[in-house]
Order: sequence, then C-alpha cells, then structure tokens
Amino acid sequence: MTITLAVTERDKDTTANTLRAKGNVPAVVYGPKQEPIAISLEAKAFTKVLDEAGESTVVELSGLKNPVEVLIKDVAFNPLKSEITHVDFYAVEKGKAITTNIKLEFIGEAPVEESKAGTINKVLHEIEVTCKPADLPSHIDVDLTTLDTLESKILVKDLKVGKGVEIETDLDDSVVVVSAARITTEDEDEAAAEAIDMDAIEVEQKGKGEEGEASGEEK
Repeated sequence: MTITLAVTERDKDTTANTLRAKGNVPAVVYGPKQEPIAISLEAKAFTKVLDEAGESTVVELSGLKNPVEVLIKDVAFNPLKSEITHVDFYAVEKGKAITTNIKLEFIGEAPVEESKAGTINKVLHEIEVTCKPADLPSHIDVDLTTLDTLESKILVKDLKVGKGVEIETDLDDSVVVVSAARITTEDEDEAAAEAIDMDAIEVEQKGKGEEGEASGEEK
C-alpha cells in the first residue's frame, strides 16, 4: 500500500511564519539525485501520514512536477506549542537499496515478569537495515514471550526480518535482557513484619516456658 501526501512547491516570497499561520508546514525535499525543493504541506494531513508511516515507510509526494518517493528524514517541533515547524524529506531511488533505521515493536508478555522472577530491560528501540524501498518494513516485532528465565535474552540476530532486508546493526548486540526482580518497599515491609511476628512468638513461648519452670520449683 502506497501512502500519498499532497504538497505544493513553496513560493520563495512566502515566509515560514505565514505558512504556519495558515495551518501549513514548510518543508524541503532532497536526495542523492534530487535537487533540493522547498515545499509546503497541510499540517493535519502530514500528522496523519506521520502516524501511519512513521519515519521508516516510503511516502509518495504528489503535487510536484513529478511524484517523488521519500522517507520522512527529520521533523522539527515547537516545544512550547507541540506543533510541527519544519519537515525534511529524503528522496529515494526506485529499485536502489537504502540504509535507514527501523523501529522495534515489543509484543507479548514476558513469562519471567509475569512470575515476578525478573524484570526485562529494553536495550535497543531501533536497528539499522539496508534494503530496497519496496522491501522496507514499517517496524520489526520483538517477541517477549520467549523470555522465561533470568538467563533469557534477545539479540539482534534473533529478530525476524523480511526477505531482501539486511541487518546492519551488530548481530550480537542485545535487544532485551532480563535482570533479577528487585524487592519493593512493600515486600520489604511485609518481610520485616513477618520477622517481628516470629520474634514475638519466640519471646512469648520462652516466657511461658520460664513461668512453667518457676511454678514447678514453688511446688
């Protein structure tokens, strides 16, 4: 499925602030064989595409002289207003392999966490791959259900990728590791309470024993 985004070539006399005031976002398209083109696009339309495609899915830009296939390279935000202020698009060549980062999506529940024996630690959240634009995955799944002991871990080489996708990240790098579960304050309080109860019982039993001995001596 091809995701299409309508854009227009930007008038050099129109300022970025003017575009933003009208609900548009200034952007630029560039690439190895693509001369930089200043463009603008609707903020709402781009936000929808960003949610669907992320930064690792090829998007087709329409509205220029010729359609251009791109990756969303960089998105700048206004930290105070949480609005998009600028977008960089990287033009890709059809049929030519590209290298980019793909996000990891963690699925399932780890048995070692469900049993409270351990805690999982996510080391990587994306990996670098090389493939043709048509083979580029939107994400790569990481199955957490295989983590059932404290010795369990998931390495990059354990990840499943589609045909034509070559992983560039070191295959022996850890994606997820397991560490022993730490005792929480609540657990510590319960353990301390149990210890106090046992001490009280021992004192009580010792006291009763001494009373019995004293009674026997009086007789």
